[in-house]
Amino acid sequence: MRTLCYHNWSSLTLTERTPKPPLPPKSNIRHQPHKLLFHALTGTLSFNLIFLSPSPSIAQLISPPPPVEYCKEEDVLEQEKPQIVPGSVTNQGIVEEAWEIVNESFLDYSDRPRFSPDNWLKKKEDAIGSSIQTRSKAHDIIQRMLGSLGDPYTRFLSPSEFSKMARYDMTGIGINLREIPDDKGDVKLKVLGLILDGPANAAGVRQGDEVISVNGVDVRGKSAVEVSSLIQGPNETFVTIEVKHGNCGPTQSIKVQRRLVARTPVFYRLEQIENGTVSVGYIRIKEFNALATKDLITAVKRLQESGASYFLLDLRDNLGGLVQAGIEVAKLFLNEGDTVIYTAGRDPQYQKSIVAESAPAFTAPLIVLVNNKTASASEIVATALRDNCRAILVGERTYGKGLIQSVFELHDGSGIVVTVGKYVTPNHMDISGNGVEPDFKSVPAWSEVKRFLSQCQRNG
Repeated sequence: MRTLCYHNWSSLTLTERTPKPPLPPKSNIRHQPHKLLFHALTGTLSFNLIFLSPSPSIAQLISPPPPVEYCKEEDVLEQEKPQIVPGSVTNQGIVEEAWEIVNESFLDYSDRPRFSPDNWLKKKEDAIGSSIQTRSKAHDIIQRMLGSLGDPYTRFLSPSEFSKMARYDMTGIGINLREIPDDKGDVKLKVLGLILDGPANAAGVRQGDEVISVNGVDVRGKSAVEVSSLIQGPNETFVTIEVKHGNCGPTQSIKVQRRLVARTPVFYRLEQIENGTVSVGYIRIKEFNALATKDLITAVKRLQESGASYFLLDLRDNLGGLVQAGIEVAKLFLNEGDTVIYTAGRDPQYQKSIVAESAPAFTAPLIVLVNNKTASASEIVATALRDNCRAILVGERTYGKGLIQSVFELHDGSGIVVTVGKYVTPNHMDISGNGVEPDFKSVPAWSEVKRFLSQCQRNG
């Protein structure tokens, strides 16, 4: 089972799900080990080795050649279909699988909880108490079960909807990997998505190539998600992948430079206030994408060189983006050991404390502008700076979106989105549904900002 975890609908990175015992035999579900998942609280991985094939020995050279096997090129278009063996999973089994995921991971965050183990068990008994004749009927049952939870973010994905989500480029070089079973039952990793003029395409990777190794790491037998994580890395660094061209072609070691296509979300200018006696660096972040941290560092340094003594960080109308990018932005201003955010959930993997690991890059006082469209990663940044006495918040109450959803693939190619956790601020306030009340409605004098911060006390 693959699981894509995303925070506030827009971020993907790695996490891990503990394997669970298989369902009873009557369900006839082919349980596979739970593979690496995506989670927005982990960093990016990179490796730097090159795979070299050993030279043949003399004995190998003089031994009789192996029998010739007929090599048949595969149709890439056919491989786009869900890779499910017909009859390998029953309609009841799909319903049980969805039920089990919710039973293990769903977090009921509402003030009036509608989820309880007893009620959820009754849902299962009612659902599989009678024969489920068709797959569409099984999907309808799953939709009704999820609807009974009262969570607008927990929902069912049809096979086509899940397939579109799974094609998201998670590698950073412009390819999408799919697991394709061969005639012997083994799984190959094929390039079944390729961005034209992307880094991999320009370097010589082709549609339908099989990925053999990444930076010297043999990836045969690994999941597409695991291998995508090996390929990921910082912008403009290199990754070496060994591919086999087609089903019958040669293998080739290809060095690819990672490249970000995101546009800068950071805009800045220097302003003079208080009759020109104070220089303030104004910085607006429109969203938290892969360039946010790097471009913010550049902006702050340039504004400091221009004479800025204070900074105004504008997060109004910023609906979020990559949660990890927001966390890294907050760390730029926090002391080592300061808490950025807590995550809470029923599953231990969603119970984390995220802290700054090093001294702050910048120590100047901050004003953070917020409004009712400041959400998700923006709320994480705002509360991390405010709760650690690094900034004051000015404007309107924020949106209040602090939930974590995971996307689980079912064995027939469909999937379910499940709310599995939520964010809690360093001062232990639940963001979701509440939002964050600012300290001031309008920007105060800088003398008031300094006084407010000097009297700030941490509650975490």
